[in-house]
Amino acid sequence: MKKILVSDKLAEDGINYLNEQSGIQVHIQTGLSEDELCGIIGDYDALLIRSDTKVTKKVLQAATNLKVVGRAGIGVDNVDIPAATEQGIIVMNTPDANATTTAELAIAHMFSLSRNLPEASQSVRAGKWERSQLVGAEINHKTFAILGFGTIGRLAAKRAVGLGMRVIAYDPFVTPDIFEECGAQSVDLETLVKEADYLTLHCPMIEKTRGIIGAEQLKMMKKTAMLINCARGGLVDEAALYDALKQGEIAKAALDVYETEPP
Repeated sequence: MKKILVSDKLAEDGINYLNEQSGIQVHIQTGLSEDELCGIIGDYDALLIRSDTKVTKKVLQAATNLKVVGRAGIGVDNVDIPAATEQGIIVMNTPDANATTTAELAIAHMFSLSRNLPEASQSVRAGKWERSQLVGAEINHKTFAILGFGTIGRLAAKRAVGLGMRVIAYDPFVTPDIFEECGAQSVDLETLVKEADYLTLHCPMIEKTRGIIGAEQLKMMKKTAMLINCARGGLVDEAALYDALKQGEIAKAALDVYETEPP
């Protein structure tokens, strides 16, 4: 009998599916500290996680029977991949999980920023009526710039094309035909940030992409540009973003993720 540890909250349907399978036992223990996880992980053949559990080298060294780490989601930056590889532990993710949801969220943030929805909501709640001060902007013919052209980036591109936008994207690992299929123009990073009316981030969080949007890139952007990050907090230098917003170097930002969570 194989034993599976679920250490983060998963959808009930997923847990039910696991329980229906023969030859496995499912144990759910969430909110474990690193030491607590190390104390029990040796009993398990598989570990199912989301983003909260940090599968460190220390955890993996204690996982004497572990065969696989399954990530319910896309990013695996919370797993020490080299350490897992060294021990022959397979690390799997679910590339399409939440892809549509995230792409739609990026588009929703774009509409919210463009139409001043947060400011308008606060204004009305305060008993004000500031229609003339909160006039929004149309997105038609604006430039939607995508950093990272994987599954989510491509879905976002198709939606932006459908809204009549010009779509540009940067991803050095994607072939030209993929950009063309999605109606996007492939550009370099500097062109991407300079021409963006809306810059949306959809790349993985690895050492090479940490802080990929920093003070230098923010200074290149239009003063009317808006930044959207629904990927990983560490992709953006948050101190530099704060300064850019305060100094008017860019207009607005919508963040679904932060370098430290909760912020």
